[in-house]
Amino acid sequence: MNTFTTHVEGIALWAPGLPGWATARAAFRGEAPLQQPPATVPPPLMLPPAERRRAPLTVALALAASEEAIRASGQEPGGLRAVFCSAHGDLPIIDHLCSTLVHTPMLVSPTRFLHSIHNAPVGLWSMLNNNVYANTAVNGAGHSFASGLLEALVLCEAERCPVLLTGYDTAAVGALKHTTPSEGALAVALVLNPESTRHTQATWRWRLATGRAAEPDLRSDAARALGGNGMSSALPVFESLAREERASLALPLSLHQTLCIDGAAPDDDAPAQRHPATADALGGR
Repeated sequence: MNTFTTHVEGIALWAPGLPGWATARAAFRGEAPLQQPPATVPPPLMLPPAERRRAPLTVALALAASEEAIRASGQEPGGLRAVFCSAHGDLPIIDHLCSTLVHTPMLVSPTRFLHSIHNAPVGLWSMLNNNVYANTAVNGAGHSFASGLLEALVLCEAERCPVLLTGYDTAAVGALKHTTPSEGALAVALVLNPESTRHTQATWRWRLATGRAAEPDLRSDAARALGGNGMSSALPVFESLAREERASLALPLSLHQTLCIDGAAPDDDAPAQRHPATADALGGR
C-alpha cells in the first residue's frame, strides 16, 4: 500500500501523575517518577466561570491537552481541523444520568445530558476557539486512539493542512465498572502537519496494512501505571515520541487492518528499527 509522510509539531499528555508533556516525557524516558501527590486537572480557563464550574472531567482533560499541543505547535487554533477521540465518552455523567432515570426521572439535567454526548468536548473546543471547520468525534471501542489517529492522518494528507488530534478517557464509576473497564484519567494530543516547520518534533511515514497486529507493549513503569485507562492504547506512540527513537509501531484498527508508523526525529534519515512484535505481527513485512 502507499506510504505517506506526516510531521508531528505539538505533543501533549495529561494524567494526574503526569501533568504535562515535559513531566510525561521524562517519566517515559526513565528520568523521573510519577508526580506525587497526583495533580488535579486544571480548570478550562477559556470557559466562562459559570461553564467552568459545570464542565465535566472529560472536557477539562481534552481542553488541557489540546491547549498544550497547540501552544507547542505554534499554530492558531481557529485555523486547525480537529479530530477528538474517546473510547467511552464521559462515564461519570453517563452513570449519573442512568441512576437519575431509574430513581428520579423528572430530575434529569439538560446540562448533564449535553455533556454526555460524545462530541461535546470537540464542540466546546470549536466554539471557544471560533473554529468553524467541520470537526470530528471518533469512537472505535478499544481501537479508538488508532481510529482517531488514522482519521487525523488522512485529513492532514487529503486537505494538506494542520490537524489537531485529541484523545481522552476517564475512570468508570458505579455500575459501569462492571461493564466498561477504564481506570484513572488520561488525555493526549498531537498537532500534525503535512509540511515540516521549525516546530516539527518528529516525522512519521505511515501506511495501512492488512491483518491485525498485537498491541505494542508498554515499556516504562509510568506508562504501565496508566494501562487501565480507555485511552492507554495511545501510550506506545507517546513513549516512542518521548524517547526520540527511530522505531516502527503497528496499531491495530480491527481484526483485519493495522496502522503502521515509522517514526523518527525530523533530521534523522537512518532506517527505522522495527519492534520485534511489529515485525512478527505483519509477517516480517
